[in-house]
Amino acid sequence: MGASGATTGARLSFQLLGPVRAQLDGHQVELGARQQRAMLAVLLLRGGRTVSSDELIDALWGELAPPQALGTIRTYASRLRNLLEPGRVARTPATVLASSAGGYALHIPPEQVDAVVFQRRLAEAAEARDAGDTETAHSRYAAALDLWHGAPLAGLPGPYAERQRYRLSEARLVAQEGLFDCALALGCHTEIVPELSSLAAEHPLRERLRALLILALYRCGRQVDALAAFTDTRRLLVAELGVEPGPELTELHARVLAADPKLAYAPPADPEPAAGAGRPRAVPFQLPAGIPDFTGREELVHDVCAALTETSGPAVMIAMLTGIGGVGKTTLAVHAAHTARSEFPDGQLYVDLQGAGPHPADSGSVLSHFLQALDVPESDIPDDLGQRAALYRSVLADRRVLLLLDNARDAAQIRPLLPGTAGCAVLVTTRSRALTLGGARHFHVGVASAPEALSLLAAIVGEERVAADPRAAAALVAACGHLPLAVRIVASRLAARPGWTIASLVTRLDDERRTLDELQAGDLTVEATFRLGYAHLADDQARAFRLLALAAAPDLSLSAAAALLGCDEFTAEDLAEGLADAGMLESYATGRYRFHDLLRLYARRQAEQTDTPQERHEAVQRLLDHHLATVGNASRTLEPDHALQRHLHPVTLPGVPFADAADARQWLRHEHIPLASLLAQAVPGAPDALRPAGDLLLTWSGLIEGPAHREELRRLCELTADTAHTRGEPRVEARARYTLGNLHYLTDVYDAAERELTTALRLAEEAGDNLCRHLAANALGILHLATDSPDRALPLLELAGSLCDGLDDKGSEARVLANTARVHLALAQPEQADRAAAEAVRLAEATGNGPTIAMTLYQHGYVLRRTGDPALAAERMRGALGHFIAQHQRGWEGLAWARLAECRLDEQRDEDAVSCAEESLRIARELGKSYCQGLAHAVLGQALPRLGRPDRGQDHLREALGLFTRLGVPEAAAVRALLDASAAAAS
Repeated sequence: MGASGATTGARLSFQLLGPVRAQLDGHQVELGARQQRAMLAVLLLRGGRTVSSDELIDALWGELAPPQALGTIRTYASRLRNLLEPGRVARTPATVLASSAGGYALHIPPEQVDAVVFQRRLAEAAEARDAGDTETAHSRYAAALDLWHGAPLAGLPGPYAERQRYRLSEARLVAQEGLFDCALALGCHTEIVPELSSLAAEHPLRERLRALLILALYRCGRQVDALAAFTDTRRLLVAELGVEPGPELTELHARVLAADPKLAYAPPADPEPAAGAGRPRAVPFQLPAGIPDFTGREELVHDVCAALTETSGPAVMIAMLTGIGGVGKTTLAVHAAHTARSEFPDGQLYVDLQGAGPHPADSGSVLSHFLQALDVPESDIPDDLGQRAALYRSVLADRRVLLLLDNARDAAQIRPLLPGTAGCAVLVTTRSRALTLGGARHFHVGVASAPEALSLLAAIVGEERVAADPRAAAALVAACGHLPLAVRIVASRLAARPGWTIASLVTRLDDERRTLDELQAGDLTVEATFRLGYAHLADDQARAFRLLALAAAPDLSLSAAAALLGCDEFTAEDLAEGLADAGMLESYATGRYRFHDLLRLYARRQAEQTDTPQERHEAVQRLLDHHLATVGNASRTLEPDHALQRHLHPVTLPGVPFADAADARQWLRHEHIPLASLLAQAVPGAPDALRPAGDLLLTWSGLIEGPAHREELRRLCELTADTAHTRGEPRVEARARYTLGNLHYLTDVYDAAERELTTALRLAEEAGDNLCRHLAANALGILHLATDSPDRALPLLELAGSLCDGLDDKGSEARVLANTARVHLALAQPEQADRAAAEAVRLAEATGNGPTIAMTLYQHGYVLRRTGDPALAAERMRGALGHFIAQHQRGWEGLAWARLAECRLDEQRDEDAVSCAEESLRIARELGKSYCQGLAHAVLGQALPRLGRPDRGQDHLREALGLFTRLGVPEAAAVRALLDASAAAAS
């Protein structure tokens, strides 16, 4: 049998190389709970062989199997059969997931499982390589890696999944090494250096990757960098494992030192252009899963799809669905988007704009998330909304992407999200009939017709039950006002109660309607329907329904749901999936849940009537506690041993743990909107939520990379500071104003930064908050140094340093000492500067804290250059640069390139100086960093005339002068002197 089970003719495909997903006839299948998906993965990876129930229990739970494990396995098998064979006639044998000899076997053609296809392509690549066909090998490696969409079996529990994750990840590394090896053989060394550098930084002890990087750097003419890469590798191997590099690395190092001519690339006699070895651009698939029982509206779906796929003219195609809440706009839009997906091979983007609620989504934040989905690093996203929208339009310019903008409020919210050129299409849903966009085609979504409502009822409860009493069925859908949301709820209740007749449910609904207050959806009363669904929930499900709705976020992760409910994740998942089965909650993606806004409103109303204010407060407080704990875990992962982590509001929940830095960064990206929503909810809420909310803001803001969310953070800081001031909470206000001052400093608004940081320091002293005193004094000292006031900076940095002992933080002590070295230099005290900078590096290396080591190396390099040792300064800057790149600190990376360019300029290596300065300028422009741009322009202004391009040099010096003058920094005087000298020489 084929993947369809033969009976339906449907085509199934499965993705294991990332989050576990399935598609049925091109539509996403929602696979249910994590354990259920883990069972599916076990069956898929066994390649059609039977897996016994005992083996499945061991794979899913290991030694921790619950008493009811066998029954749970059977339940999962039943659910999976329904999902994978929706057209199978009841009580007929399953052909896809078959029972066999006390276990189960999944009959799927191997070419429909991505992990199997990956292994096949990997074998083809190795075979081609052994045959000497490097181009084919390169192509097959690239095709194998194209199948990956993240960590394999992402999020699946159980010992089997963990073992398979390791095996598949190792196979991926082998494929990447093979790809880079072939790329080097094809002469693509320049193209692969950025991605190879990143991968080597992720796996610093993998010698094969380091060898490939060293060879690529050498072939790019970067012998010094190649040697530095070997030195770093040797230091890491000795420090971490106590071993010296192996023979391959050692021999390669010797050949690089000797400039062995055989290491150079030797092109074939008739070279063919090779495919690039770079990573393929991201193809996002963000559409929510389609509804398997979607029925009716055929003509409307056809018209919407036609509007989206029409290709005439240069304009972006826009289709807009309007209608009252609960009428099925989102369901229809998702169905139409899945139907039209094949016309948009470059991906689909989705966002819930929350237009019907009190806190609509911010267009700038949505743009940031879309850009990241399109593979733009977070640190490269501009702070300015206009620049961000322009970058977004540029990224989409040569792609065919479908955007689904769900639940829009108004045109102002949508306009920044529109692509700029034809090829892409936009599908909008909104309740507002006043929302208009030029060129958009409008479609009104009314309530379902009587036949459509009956078809939906039959699709959920079964044709035979509707046919048994058609008059009662018609009365039931009429009682629901033919509103799809209401029909789905009552149908889900009937499906869960096979003993009920449709007529009995009509009677119940009439009774409810007579006794309830009205909840309106347009001119339709739907509260009776909601009450009917709610009244038949088990007590624990009803409580979950009420408490989950208390969160202000548009959706919830499974861990957040568990925190709100005060239970473990397995219990939370069972409750949430039960609510989804009853139509009272949507499980729209793996491990994520959301309410229809009418149901959320109803649930909150029930919570107000049922749960005490204390119970509701405790639920939100648990959510806040969970997020503070998780962000604290992320901080410990990304910034080990920072004093901040020991001076936060105490938490009672463990939070989400992280395996590594990439895991932490991914969580921060995924949970950005829920975190911001929680802070906006908690800060003005109960008084005892203010302190943990303030600490959540302080910790989270320090982990956000790049300028993408600074405006949003600024608003949250101002809200927190103002609320704390009103309530007389100086500790919270001090921390919020410190964060706000830092944001102003990062955006070069120095006057506002000084005002906020000064206030933060005063308030921290009043509150006896030594952590905030330390942070504010250090930041204020850096600000005074940047604005040419070293005499004001020194006592502040000395204060910050004196507080380090009480904070038990050697890393902070090292950072303050490095900043103090810069102040000594500005005060013409070079010997003190050199001693302080060197001691800062020693302290940092003793901590093993990567970000602290990077910062102190940078400052030591700066001091060394100013005290006359540009060669050693360059070595320090290269070390700092490697750390910044590995840590994704793009702002500091840009500065390190600029400082390295200054060193090369001092060494008379003008071409190298230009190359470094141009890289710095590129990064600084992407991030909107004026000071860094000025540094890069100043180097180019000096190097280019020495390379015979004096006119371009003058242009760069004038750019640098304008930037430095506007910022009010001392570098302006030096650039002005260079321009004056040049003008005098010309005259």
